[in-house]
Amino acid sequence: MATGHQVHVCSSRDELAKAAAHLFVKSARGAVRVRGRFSVALAGGSTPRDLYRVLADDDALREAVSWHDAHVFWGDERHVPPTHDESNFRMAREVLLDHVPIPSHQIHRVEAEDPDATRVAVAYEQALRIAFGLEDGGWPSFDLVLLGMGEDGHTASIFPGSTVLHERTRTVVAPFVERFGSHRITLTPPVFAHAREIAVLVAGLEKAHTLHDVLEGPLVPDRYPIQCLLDSIGAVTWLVDAAAASTMTPSSLP
Repeated sequence: MATGHQVHVCSSRDELAKAAAHLFVKSARGAVRVRGRFSVALAGGSTPRDLYRVLADDDALREAVSWHDAHVFWGDERHVPPTHDESNFRMAREVLLDHVPIPSHQIHRVEAEDPDATRVAVAYEQALRIAFGLEDGGWPSFDLVLLGMGEDGHTASIFPGSTVLHERTRTVVAPFVERFGSHRITLTPPVFAHAREIAVLVAGLEKAHTLHDVLEGPLVPDRYPIQCLLDSIGAVTWLVDAAAASTMTPSSLP
């Protein structure tokens, strides 16, 4: 496993969500203390949704975050309007953001209702440039990026064989995903590589063999895109439940 990567095995999916919530709070508090603001890229999917629900429902955890100093972004988005059932923004808003005192102008959603996906990606790239005060060629430094992992080893909207894996100049792109017959909007591997901290949330027995291959097998990111994180500059924490960790070599686990 790459330097800077840690695997934490949680006894259940519920415990994983709680551990992720505590990591979120710790990251937020540290960022505000050191830099006066907290920038986080949220993820879609059922496991991140469990985390958001814990943050919204647990009074102590919710109140431990200085939401007035938080800036929320998304690691990827479906090419749908913000009211659509498949919208990552809608899920995060309904489960978490509507329940915390974060200023609306600090919620930086992907404006995916534009029918031109490439234009959506360019606009979000510009939004990142403004929010982070980037010069040309600069990369945003998120305090925390939340990611999941699919059964096929994809993360964000970077799927096996995607040309996005070889992107080295753009911060946001809009690949066409054949399996869904639609575009996705996603941050690129160099953005993840420059994050101060990444938390990867993985739950379920159906992901066990992929997780084993990703962390203990050869480096083949074209097959397992999430392996692009192995080049990350910052810390990468893999929060996995016991089912997902069930095929990993015991000696590789804490």
